[in-house]
Amino acid sequence: MSQLPKKPDRNLVAPSREIVKLERRLFLKQGLSLGALSLLSGCDVTDTDAVQKVLWQMSRWNDGVQAAIFDPAKLAQEYPESAITKPFPFNAFYAESAAPRVDAANYKLELGGLIRDKTPWTLDQLYALPQTSQITRHICVEGWSAIGKWGGVTFKTFLERVGADLTAKYVGFKCADDYYTSIDMPTALHPQTLLTFRFADELLPTAYGFPMKLRMPTKLGFKNPKHITAIFATNDYPGGYWEDQGYNWFSGS
Repeated sequence: MSQLPKKPDRNLVAPSREIVKLERRLFLKQGLSLGALSLLSGCDVTDTDAVQKVLWQMSRWNDGVQAAIFDPAKLAQEYPESAITKPFPFNAFYAESAAPRVDAANYKLELGGLIRDKTPWTLDQLYALPQTSQITRHICVEGWSAIGKWGGVTFKTFLERVGADLTAKYVGFKCADDYYTSIDMPTALHPQTLLTFRFADELLPTAYGFPMKLRMPTKLGFKNPKHITAIFATNDYPGGYWEDQGYNWFSGS
């Protein structure tokens, strides 16, 4: 099992700086200057901690706005086979060679929180669920995108099967590489949100998330957890690996 770095990879921008850059681009796009920020917030823009606090508040406010305007019935665009990106990129906070190797024979998906039946699921049980597929675009927060074909069970079907409380606010995920994240329940129930076991009509490769990846074309790529080992429903905000370091939690695409 690979371990999370104490700090993000040196090739990644430090999260606090990333927030500042992200919000700065937003300010420029919307015509909001640092002077306007100081007037709106009453903070001294030379006070890094004060500015960072305001940016965190703005980020959380943005999460709320995105959640409020999310349409659970609106579908992301789907594509023909001819549009699939080949090769599909690998992306993680570690090298492809460090992706976790999960033992399929002994694997069991753990369930917790506001779920009635917490009996662990084997891969054979998961594979026996009704399957569907989609060809959708993966959009990375780093600025690139790629189109891939994913196959699995609609996440709503799985949540209903295990008796998850569909009125809960959040669904959280833990992964074999110690990554973790969480999503809002409306996104969990979206018809294109899939618990995927296949990629390009083949068993999901280790690089792309074996034994399973949650595929959400309505979210940015980092919100799509790979190598999932546990799922739970909760009303308590669970956060996420990158979200706890400053990235927008909702992160719709």
